Amino acid sequence: MVESLSPLTRLRWRRRFRSLAALLLLAGLALFAWLWQPAPVAMVPLVHVIDGDSLTVRQQDKVLTIRLTGIDAVEYRQNCARGAVRWLCGREARTALEKLAGRGPLHCEVAAKDRYDRTLATCRTAPYPDGVDLAAEMVRQGWAVATSDAYMAEEAEAQARRRGIWQGDFMRPENWRATHERPATALAPPDL
Repeated sequence: MVESLSPLTRLRWRRRFRSLAALLLLAGLALFAWLWQPAPVAMVPLVHVIDGDSLTVRQQDKVLTIRLTGIDAVEYRQNCARGAVRWLCGREARTALEKLAGRGPLHCEVAAKDRYDRTLATCRTAPYPDGVDLAAEMVRQGWAVATSDAYMAEEAEAQARRRGIWQGDFMRPENWRATHERPATALAPPDL
């Protein structure tokens, strides 16, 4: 036998259901508003390309160091190998980013700051959807590896077509940095 619920119990369940439905509706509206609002994009003049994933730009009266998000390019001083031959893949990565960025200006969507106080951003040569996503193209050309799911397809394409660093052997940039850390500068006592 099925017992029926008392009118008071049914009323309580209806109120709970309505409260839950209202809460879910508000959460959905907040998520929609957050996703709908685009991140601010700044048009910034290019100052200098540092390496394959870092560059400096001028924003207002400040020079800002930007690190492209989602990728890790070979370091400027890093070498790669094609068989027994070593080549300066880090310098070629910087040259590739210089060619992509051109003379600027760039259109950068700022994400955050990293522990080195660099601005993390996604930069394009023209406003979205036009222009080239610099990080995607660096990975597609084989000068950087993807560090997020956003550029995995580009990395797979570069690897399959043996572009850039995928032409031979290379050490992943984070491993290269770990084995080539710069020594900390010794602090000398002040002269008295």
